[in-house]
Amino acid sequence: MSSIRVAVLRGGPSPEYDVSLKTGANILSLLRKWEGRYEPVDIFISKDGEWHRDGIVREPYEALGDADVVWNAMHGHYGEDGQVQKQLENLKIPYTGSGMHASARAYDKEVAKLAYQNAGLLMPRHELFTPETLTEEKLVYVVRNYIHPVIVKPASAGSSVGVRLAHGIIELKEAIKNAFSHSRKVLVEEFVQGREATCGVVEGLRGEKTYALIPYGNTTQEENAKIIEISKRAHEALGLRHYSSSDFIITPRGKIYILETDSQPVLHEDSRLYDSLLSTGIKPHDFVDHCISLVLSRNG
Repeated sequence: MSSIRVAVLRGGPSPEYDVSLKTGANILSLLRKWEGRYEPVDIFISKDGEWHRDGIVREPYEALGDADVVWNAMHGHYGEDGQVQKQLENLKIPYTGSGMHASARAYDKEVAKLAYQNAGLLMPRHELFTPETLTEEKLVYVVRNYIHPVIVKPASAGSSVGVRLAHGIIELKEAIKNAFSHSRKVLVEEFVQGREATCGVVEGLRGEKTYALIPYGNTTQEENAKIIEISKRAHEALGLRHYSSSDFIITPRGKIYILETDSQPVLHEDSRLYDSLLSTGIKPHDFVDHCISLVLSRNG
């Protein structure tokens, strides 16, 4: 049998360009462990959106013309918000990760929160700001009704891009204006103190419809069971596919708040997902093989 040609997309016009290069390099390395099974193809996308294959600028359809499947290793804008997914679907090339609409849903933190709310998940209280609703009246409302500091974050951006803590109305207004440079919608959230945790889920692994990895963080067995349940519910509520990773805060009183779900979690040797795979007894190259099998079985 001939090798399965896997085009790995990495880079892209996002502030998370560098981490995408690391994820992509790791995926290429893991694919090479399957000598004879997979033929990895490195597709580099520059910061200005040009697609490169073998050092030559090409149109997407040219770069991907002989690919059997695409591994999307991009993070943030373009790679994670549904844009590249739409291109791949138009080209009728199967790819790893969530589809166009689900990716956009998870990437937009306001829309994701609505999905969490409908699923009955606990999350930090928040207010939504746009340039039109950035008024003194609304700023005063936040100052009077939220314990400070508060978290200010772009509604559509990578996990840590443009995120700030704000104390009082002056810092709050400045942080919101800064966040507008990353997203037209900005969330102001209550600051929940506690321990951080992250939990990845993978579809179809070990005989389960949605299998949860051992959560990453300083957590108890009881907390892990709750985090696993919430991670699965978040994955399903957002309509995600193949795999995802959710972030949490656990308060001193034991409340577990979901913060966000990443449809394209970072995957390199220093990442939380990589650590969770190893902790769960799953070799990362087996995880890659499993995800590609999910793609091909769906499109076979």
